[in-house]
Amino acid sequence: MIKSITLGNLALAILFILLTIVFTQNLPGLLEMILLRRLPLSAGTLYALTHITQYVIVALGIILVFQSIGGRWGQIQWLVAALGVGLGFGLQEIVANFVSGIILLFERPLRVGDWVTIGDMTGIVSRIHMRATTIIDWDNRELIVPNKTLITGQLVNWTLSNQITRVTIKVSIAFGSDIALAQKVILDIVKSNPLVMEKPEPRVFFLGFGEGSLNVAVYVFVKEPSHRLQLTHDLYLSIEQALRQHGITIPFPQRDIHVREISSVKSMPGLVEGKKTDDGSEKQG
Repeated sequence: MIKSITLGNLALAILFILLTIVFTQNLPGLLEMILLRRLPLSAGTLYALTHITQYVIVALGIILVFQSIGGRWGQIQWLVAALGVGLGFGLQEIVANFVSGIILLFERPLRVGDWVTIGDMTGIVSRIHMRATTIIDWDNRELIVPNKTLITGQLVNWTLSNQITRVTIKVSIAFGSDIALAQKVILDIVKSNPLVMEKPEPRVFFLGFGEGSLNVAVYVFVKEPSHRLQLTHDLYLSIEQALRQHGITIPFPQRDIHVREISSVKSMPGLVEGKKTDDGSEKQG
């Protein structure tokens, strides 16, 4: 038997809706300030716990609102079945992104503050929401990535286990240069840079002979991904100046052009002379 909805039931339902909104907006932050910050938890863990708390509050609010208007499970079985069909067809991407967001919060393949690369885009994770994750790149642009893409696609997390990353600098020097001297000059420059870590120590390797140069690679490590761009700039500038001071040349691409004189136009195959008729048209001869 269907229970009639009274004015009191409706008022109670509205009260539960308002309380759900208030608790959703304020309780996770209050819980974080009072309890979670006192625990030895990382920023990513705090973020995950506060968002899961919001999801639980919303779910409890929906249940209380439904019960306040006299709802029973037997009365909504048909509605749940219809929603299941709708979720299976029309809302499958939304459900997939929602489930992927839950996996991200629990499994934590990436966290707020991590440096990640997705495709050709690199940035820092700023927010992980129910449907999508926000990543801010070097140009301060915000990229909204569906959570399903982060779970099923290829993701590079530069800071999942630690902040240390390797930077590779490639240098080409001219044939005939002193490789040992070039290696010593480059290594001295690298070790003098304050952004380069001492452990693991920087290394310089001679990779081999290129098309027009001798190829050298420099491998160094930095403490934070944010130092990579500045370090790359500093090393390229310092290495170029040091090599020039020691008389070591950095080659540029060279091409030899051979010009052959053609004695007669008629000797070229496929080219025929054209003659003009009296009416101005061209006649092949």
